[in-house]
Parts: sequence; structure tokens; C-alpha cells
Amino acid sequence: MRVISAPQEFTVPDLYVDLRRFVGRDLFVKCEGFNFAGSIKLKAALEIVERAERDGTLRPGQTIVESSSGNIGVALAMVAASRGYRFICVTDDHCTLSARQLMQNYGAEVRVLTEPHPVDGLVGARQRLVESLCAEHEDYVWLDQHTNPGNWTAHYRTTGPEILRMFPGLDVLFVGTGTAGTLMGCARYLREARRSIRVVAVDSVGSVSFGGPPGPRQIPGLGSAIRPALLDESLVDDVVHVEETETVEMCRTLVRHGFLFGGSTGTVVAGALSWLAREDRDLTAVAISPDLGDHYLDTVYRDHWAADALGRVPGQTTDRLSEVPR
Repeated sequence: MRVISAPQEFTVPDLYVDLRRFVGRDLFVKCEGFNFAGSIKLKAALEIVERAERDGTLRPGQTIVESSSGNIGVALAMVAASRGYRFICVTDDHCTLSARQLMQNYGAEVRVLTEPHPVDGLVGARQRLVESLCAEHEDYVWLDQHTNPGNWTAHYRTTGPEILRMFPGLDVLFVGTGTAGTLMGCARYLREARRSIRVVAVDSVGSVSFGGPPGPRQIPGLGSAIRPALLDESLVDDVVHVEETETVEMCRTLVRHGFLFGGSTGTVVAGALSWLAREDRDLTAVAISPDLGDHYLDTVYRDHWAADALGRVPGQTTDRLSEVPR
């Protein structure tokens, strides 16, 4: 029996889904969605709040302000509620309705932007509003997940070691790229612990994180309209870009096998299978699943949304896992 007194104390660090019987390859999915914040972002949120408390940046009575497309906003809302801070999340209209409602239920104020910055997109517009709010209110604190080193050190301390402990013979790790915190933390840890392990970043088509051309993206969580400040490409062995139609197809394929995962997971698994299909030898691979699919029922898993956002409803007749070369 386990008894906790704060929601962040509940984590499930060693749960993996074995996809071998579906794809014929040694691919395992690390499930990070089983906590009260519902995503891997709880690790980063807790790290950056605790660092700010230790160095005096964040003090009792102050208000945390953050720009988020959803998951870290939910995580910070939960941590703020647990530790007695007010929280304001600046998000945009790509944030799912359920994520917004979760933040509000935790007591957060949610501000939704609809107009992107002409150069830096919605992320840039959100960040400029956060800067404006903090300039107006001296008791507002922006922890800035995009530049905060706690974003990657959280995964250097936890996620990377958790994976290597479970899979000491790991050959390749697939990590989705948003702020690049998870990617950088895991990559830095694995470079020190086992240099032979390859780290493959998975990104969305339309994201500029790795120098690709900008384009429209509808699914929150991965990709960026500006280059992530935390990203060090020298720590990345390869990059795979995934179309959002492939993301939706993969999510819907996984749920037909009983696994309800979020959009970021669909992207990472699709990218992992694409990359592994090019390899002519057996490899032990892990893909990190940032969250579950309950936040995406009104988007990724809804036909009307897919038709409006993507121009068609993907995956109605195909099973992407059955198409993967054995």
C-alpha cells in the first residue's frame, strides 16, 4: 500500500507497452501519462517550481505565469494548487478543451490567444503576453519552460535513468520535440551513461525546430514555430518528421488495439516505426509517450475535427501497425 499527501508524489516510472506482437520489432512505449497531471510535463513543472523556490525567485503569495499549449499548463496548475500559488496560463486555440477545463478546475486562470505573432507564431504571441503581464505585476513570476534548465534536468535525473535501468541493452531512444526538455535531458544522461545508444528526435512536419520550413500544425505538444532555446543538435543522432495525418492514423490504430494515447505519442510511435523500417537489423527501441488520449477525445479521435483540421479523416480503413515491414 502507498499513501501520499501531495498529488505530485504519485508517479508510475516503470510502465511500458510492448508493441512487439503488433509490429514484429522490439519497440516499447514508456507511458508517462499516469499521474494526476496526466503527462510527462509534471516532472518539468515540479523541477522548475522547486528550483525557483530554492533560489528565491518564487516566494509565497506570488503568482506563476506560463505560456503553454496544454500539458505543462495542466502540470503547473496542479503543482500551484498543491503548493498554494496562483497560476495564470497563457495558451492558444490549439489547446484542447479538456486541458483548459483541467487547469480551471485546479484553480488556474486561462487566457486563450487566437492571433499568432507574424514571425514567431502562436508561441511568440503567448510569450509576449506573458512578458507584458509580468511587467505590469511585480508579484507575477514567469518560470519560462522554454529556457529554464529545470526543464531538461528533470529528465536527466529521472526519465533517462528510468529507461536505462529497465532496458540496459537499449539501442535507440525516440523522443518527441516540443520545448526539447525531455529530449535534452535524456540525451545528456545517455551520452554520459552509454554513448552507443542512439537518440532520435521526432518532430512534426511544419515545425522549425530542426530547420525545416514552417507550416500549419493543429495538434499541440510537439513542434514549434521558433527554434527551442534548450535544443543542442549535437546530442541528437537523427531526426524524423511526421505528418499530422500520420499522427492521427497511429493514434487511431493504437486505440483499436486498446491503447488510448495522446497526439504526441501517435507522432513519436509513427516516427519510430518509420525510422526502424529503414534498419536491416534487430534493435531494442523505446519511444516516450508523453500523455494519454483522454485530452484528445474532442480532436484527434473526433472525425469532424480531423476533417476540418486535416482535410480528411485518417485511418478509417487501415491499420498502420499491420503495414509496418517485419
